[in-house]
Amino acid sequence: MKTEEIIVANIKCGGCATTIKNELLKLNGVSDAEVFNEKDMVKVSYDNTAKRQTIIDKLHSLGYPEAIEKNGLLLQLKSYTSCMLGKINNLTH
Repeated sequence: MKTEEIIVANIKCGGCATTIKNELLKLNGVSDAEVFNEKDMVKVSYDNTAKRQTIIDKLHSLGYPEAIEKNGLLLQLKSYTSCMLGKINNLTH
């Protein structure tokens, strides 16, 4: 089991955190995902069936790129959508 801390861009609130956590936990091999809004960090635990790049790609597709990536307008818009969906999920659970 591997645990990794990934610094990402665009985390704004609990809605963002909910979306990130829910989507990462859907990935094969990911056993835990924790989001720290104040640190712009995602802590992910995964086994050898998961790949770091798959996790990074999922974060990127949600609009939360690894902090080393260029953070353009399109990614910011994706993150706002993911944030809104997370807020809606928080209301329904």
